[in-house]
Amino acid sequence: MRSLLLNWPSWLDERMRSKSRVPRCCGSTPSGAGALRSRLSEASGGGLATSVLLKYVHIYTLRPYSKMEETGREAVATAVQRVAGMLQRPDQLDKVEQYRRREARKKASVEARLKAAIQSQLDGVRTGLSQLHNALNDVKDIQRSLVDVNQDWRQSINTIENLKDVKDAVVQHSQLAAAVENLKNIFSVPEIVQETQDLIDQGQLLQAHRKLMDLECSRDDLMYEQYRMDSKNTRDMNLIDNYFGDMQKLSEELAKQLWMVIQRALVTVRRDPTLLVSVVRIIEREEKIDRRMLDRKKQTGFIPPGRPKKWKEKMFSVLDRTVTTRIEGTQADTRESEKMWLVRHLEIVRKYVLDDLLVAKNLLDQCFPPHYEIFKKLLSMYHQALSVRMQDLASEDLEANEIVSLLTWVLNTYKSVEMMGNPELAPEVDVNTLQPLLSQEVVDELLSTYMSTLTSNIIGWLRKALETDKKDWLKENEPEADQDGYYQTTLPAIVFQMFEQNLQVATQISEDLKIKVLHLCLQQMSSFLSRYKEEAHSYKEEHLRNRQYHPCYVQYMVAIINNCQTFKESIISLKRKYLTPMMEEIMASSHACIDAVLDDVAKEGCTSLLEEVFMDLEPHLSELMTRKWLAGSNAVDTICVTVEDYFNDFARIKKPYKKKMTIECHRRVVVEYIKAIMSKRITFKNAEERREGAERMNREAEQFRFLFKKLTAGSGEDTEGLCDVIEAIAEVFKLTDPSLLYLEVSTLVSKHPDIRDDHIVALLTTRGDASREMKQTIIETLDKGSSQPNPNYVPIFKEITVPTLTVPKLLK
Repeated sequence: MRSLLLNWPSWLDERMRSKSRVPRCCGSTPSGAGALRSRLSEASGGGLATSVLLKYVHIYTLRPYSKMEETGREAVATAVQRVAGMLQRPDQLDKVEQYRRREARKKASVEARLKAAIQSQLDGVRTGLSQLHNALNDVKDIQRSLVDVNQDWRQSINTIENLKDVKDAVVQHSQLAAAVENLKNIFSVPEIVQETQDLIDQGQLLQAHRKLMDLECSRDDLMYEQYRMDSKNTRDMNLIDNYFGDMQKLSEELAKQLWMVIQRALVTVRRDPTLLVSVVRIIEREEKIDRRMLDRKKQTGFIPPGRPKKWKEKMFSVLDRTVTTRIEGTQADTRESEKMWLVRHLEIVRKYVLDDLLVAKNLLDQCFPPHYEIFKKLLSMYHQALSVRMQDLASEDLEANEIVSLLTWVLNTYKSVEMMGNPELAPEVDVNTLQPLLSQEVVDELLSTYMSTLTSNIIGWLRKALETDKKDWLKENEPEADQDGYYQTTLPAIVFQMFEQNLQVATQISEDLKIKVLHLCLQQMSSFLSRYKEEAHSYKEEHLRNRQYHPCYVQYMVAIINNCQTFKESIISLKRKYLTPMMEEIMASSHACIDAVLDDVAKEGCTSLLEEVFMDLEPHLSELMTRKWLAGSNAVDTICVTVEDYFNDFARIKKPYKKKMTIECHRRVVVEYIKAIMSKRITFKNAEERREGAERMNREAEQFRFLFKKLTAGSGEDTEGLCDVIEAIAEVFKLTDPSLLYLEVSTLVSKHPDIRDDHIVALLTTRGDASREMKQTIIETLDKGSSQPNPNYVPIFKEITVPTLTVPKLLK
């Protein structure tokens, strides 16, 4: 152990010296030596090994070093710290040799790897230097060769100029070789031309085109060689072109045959599809030749005369003209003599277009290459031709029914299953992707023209219908009755049949037009009803001037009243049929205006009929409340019979107006009766006359009650209250004690608050036993005790006037 310890410091010193490679030089002790020693002391915890290490670390750290060796110093410090870690205990000193051998092996391994890396780098550098040396030599060789080439080129300039004649000879030889090669064709050009013409005449188009291609090839080769030799030599070019001049005529003749077949393609494809296929093959050949010639033109600048032929483009142009001609050829020649010429023309167009497209899809499409998209292009051609044709038709001076036919066809028929929406055309034809045949501006213009014409027509139709109805009013026979027995004329049926037809037509065009037409119908209906009201009023006035002139006046006036109800029902039916609930609300105001006019017409009609009744009742009403009446006149019996007789005719009036008319007649009879009482035609002389008069009034009130109850049977209307007025007045007359007159009159006033002072005075005057003071007292008392009227009370005395001017005198 001692020998190991004595020998170990020398080994460690040598080890450190070899690793750090620190040269001995002048310098001070590193500032970090004390720190290194303190770290070793702390790590080893003291001991012999530690003291030895500290000794050598002290010696090592005292050695001077430069800043360039900072890395070496850090490595030594790390090694010292590692050794201190391995020799912390005394028993670890026995393993010092083992540690030394292990470190020696690691050192040898690291040195071997370092040597290998350095050797590899040196080999790479050596190889790079060798390649750079070789490249330098190659560059020098190339430089020498370029110098030699430059010298040779300068020496060969004169030689190239001497070979120009040889070059011309080569070009001429090439031309002559081409001429020799085509010599057979050149000499046989007239013969080939004739054979080609015969093949064209025989319809053998493929063979004819083959010979034509050979001729064109010979001509093009000759002209190309001539162009190469001297492009400015137009004389020889023209000579060649003139020699092959008949070939151009053959090409044009062949093209005519092709276009004839293309024009009849839809017919040819059914009868002889092989002919159509041959035509397409010829066109495809020409397209390939065109492309080849255009490519050669880019390279050489030469293109044969007549190229490119563009036969494919011409084929589609011919098809387009054919489609246009087919559409235009369907127009009718009998436009002036046929009213339905446009309908017939559009139907022919629809049939032809549909048939042609079906043939194009099922047969024609198979005769053309897929990239031609022949069906798609034909569909576009037909659509464009139809659009142009529809534009032409729209620009003409069309009548209203013709505008309807055109718009219906354009907006509905064209995309329906009857035409473009046909299932057999799907899925190639999608109606949703088709553009409109007419622009929206043209459609709006047509609709505006149609609405203007329709407005004029409706006004004329309504005027004519009213004139016809007016003529019926003058007839001597009664008007017809409907299935329920109500009188009516044909006017409502005519008017609403006309409206119905126009609305059905508008529905076929568009929903918006339907709403506009319905609004127009209702608007014109309102104006028409105003004229209808005026004519009914004129009819009444004319009848009143001469009641013998219109034998069926009552019956036709009943029909006029019933027509108002029919008009109402028909309008409601139209709105339900052609309007949504939301649109009904929008048009509610116009409907209300029409209903108001109809009610006015019916009301005036009912009034005129009642005037007719009361004109006959006037002599009998004038007998009421007279001495003759008191003596036993049958005026009321006659009145009841007359009213009942009239109402037998009025039974033909429809219920809404009949009910109102019956109520009005009842009211008017009672009013006329009360007017007779207030007229003071009679003054009762004594109580007996007053009693007889009162009883007669009660009987006659009962007669009126029975009559109108009979006339209003089933209506549910209570009309008995009107006759109660007569009975209440009778009670005033019947009263025997004059002192109770105030109570009786006050009872009458409380039931009928619209009764006036002059009415009371007239009643008391007719009674005959009331003094002037009593009348004045009763009136003054009633004025002080006036009460509020019943809100449900219908005034009856308000329209009754007392024909006297003596009221102020009576009150004095």
